[in-house]
Amino acid sequence: MSTPKAMQQPLVLRLSSGTFLAIWCLLAAFPIFWIAVMSFKSPVDAFADSAWDVILGPATRAGGDGLSVLDVIFGLVVLYFAIRWAFTRLPGWVRHYCPPGLIALGWLVGALVYAIAFVLIFLGLLPMILGALNGILGPLGTPVLGMTTEHYVAVWAENEFYRNFLNSMLVTAGVVTISLTVGTLAGYGLARSGSDLAFWLLIVALVFRALPHSVLVAGYLPVFINSSEILAPIFGEGAPTLYGQPWAVIAVLVSINQPFTIWMLRSFFQNIPAELDEAARVDGCSHFQAFRRVIMPVMWPGVITTGLFSFLLGYNDFLVTALLLDAQNQTMVPAIAGYFNRETTTTDQVEAVAAAVSITAPLFLLVMVFQRQIVSGLTAGAVKG
Repeated sequence: MSTPKAMQQPLVLRLSSGTFLAIWCLLAAFPIFWIAVMSFKSPVDAFADSAWDVILGPATRAGGDGLSVLDVIFGLVVLYFAIRWAFTRLPGWVRHYCPPGLIALGWLVGALVYAIAFVLIFLGLLPMILGALNGILGPLGTPVLGMTTEHYVAVWAENEFYRNFLNSMLVTAGVVTISLTVGTLAGYGLARSGSDLAFWLLIVALVFRALPHSVLVAGYLPVFINSSEILAPIFGEGAPTLYGQPWAVIAVLVSINQPFTIWMLRSFFQNIPAELDEAARVDGCSHFQAFRRVIMPVMWPGVITTGLFSFLLGYNDFLVTALLLDAQNQTMVPAIAGYFNRETTTTDQVEAVAAAVSITAPLFLLVMVFQRQIVSGLTAGAVKG
């Protein structure tokens, strides 16, 4: 459908807005692209003065690590179809094989299976096939682009970065689960409440959310450090110490995140007509049954959007996790900073870059899988009356 002439933008406005968006996309995407390129190069190439040396990696190629033209073509083809199927095929598979009442769990399982299959094919099966083909082609299989995965092997295997990944998943899962559980119930109750108390509770929550994270950590820190003495009258000599444990970080991050979750979910619930609750009650549902069977299926875009923000808070947090977790339970973001706290070499710096690139992969996968629900939650939130 064509845009009415009265609503069409002038050419100058379209060019200026398009130029601004192009520059913004370039500035936003360039750091991610550049550190991704650096992470696959030897330290000599990663910190080379010439940008072409960083991209082409002559020192890396001279060391016997590189990709041929065939490797680049097949890799781009597999990557293209993987991204395309994530947007087109994966949603259909989830809807087909997942029971209606467990659609959120189905999305999580589907994303995990898809990620594992991609890693096995792209990093396991494809290099074996291309290695055999390059050996047959002779000169045509000669590397033209220097690339090595040794830094990723060092990060994940030698430095046991997978432990930090599991700790991040534990903290993030706890924050998202508790925040959404409490937030949906509180948001629904406050949205359907007509009392002034609901308004003042939201104001108090907003003030609490505005506090700096360092203030909350400073308040919790003495309690966690002395938790064994505080809990000794209850548990005796075996009283646990909360300091350094993931549960302490989950408690603090939930305290930080909960006001935002309640505010956001309340706004989504307010966009749902109250007539849906009344119709469910007339059909014999209790308040909780109406909430679970009628309101929540409509609210999924809002819940997923809010859950994404909660996920990002727990996943990307540095201050709380760095102060409250010990080295054994450290999450990924503080662990990356730890690469620069020891006697730093260029190899350590490239490994830190490889670790930073690694933690962005789950974020891209999450956005790709839930992109429709996120867009729907941000634009609409729910049905209109």
